[in-house]
Amino acid sequence: MNTLLVIDGNAIMHRAFHAIPPFKTKKGIPTNVIYGFFTMLYKAIQDFNPKYIVVCFDTPAQTFRQKLHKEYQAHRPEMADEFRTQIPLLKDLLDKTKIYREEQDGLEADDIIGTIVVKAKDKNTKILILTGDKDIMQLVDENVFVVSPQIGFSNTKIYNVEEVKKKLFVDPSQIPDWKALAGDPSDNYKGAKGIGPKTAARLVDQYKTLENIFSSLPKIKEEKIKKILLGHKKDILLAKQLSEIVTDAKISFDMKKARFDGFTPELKKSFSELEMNSLIQRFFNERPVPAPKPKKKTSDDQINLF
Repeated sequence: MNTLLVIDGNAIMHRAFHAIPPFKTKKGIPTNVIYGFFTMLYKAIQDFNPKYIVVCFDTPAQTFRQKLHKEYQAHRPEMADEFRTQIPLLKDLLDKTKIYREEQDGLEADDIIGTIVVKAKDKNTKILILTGDKDIMQLVDENVFVVSPQIGFSNTKIYNVEEVKKKLFVDPSQIPDWKALAGDPSDNYKGAKGIGPKTAARLVDQYKTLENIFSSLPKIKEEKIKKILLGHKKDILLAKQLSEIVTDAKISFDMKKARFDGFTPELKKSFSELEMNSLIQRFFNERPVPAPKPKKKTSDDQINLF
């Protein structure tokens, strides 16, 4: 079975930025995002040997979610300059090593990933999504897996359907319904205020979908929960719209362009310019050449001086 590695570019860059010390070149160019990103990329390639790779990115443009809900992600801190300046450098490195990347104004990387997953699905392709974002777990099925880097970059955890259920207590496809009830502080939307993650999981497990929950309100015995659901219906339905990943975006994903044929000499040259010699050693299996030891003078050498 062929393997397609889909990378959530922004999620992995953020993880690298917060996990790696603020490396800089002698000229003052920050490189910790680049270093951490390529470290995780290298590990994924070594672990899973993908035949195809695509990296998906957010863009600075307003997304459809921000148009639906002006407070969506509004509380997130402004991106640091040290982070921002590395993004075009990182994309340039991906281009130099011919790793396919995809982005589109109005959509988040999640939506690009969701659309690619649907387009690439077939019986002969296993899809691995490298991300630290649990929202993408809604895409997991029998041929789609989430690979999540753990503390440090030496270990990863693979989420299949059962692992997702262990973590969130609902099936992957039910995650938008669960999030619609529980809300999401990281994305800044409420859901059903007063219903926590455990109660949300119980309701979704029992009634399967948000629509079934509302159509079954007379059957719900807890008056407090019924009152919350009715009082927050508008917020709940909006939250589901915000949490659902788009899977039919208008992108022309070409599997052939995603074919990975190894790292290029151009990437090696750029690593050298960015003074990332440890990545050169790792990616290109090169060890630094030791400096020659000074030759000891012998009595013959001394005679030759005359």
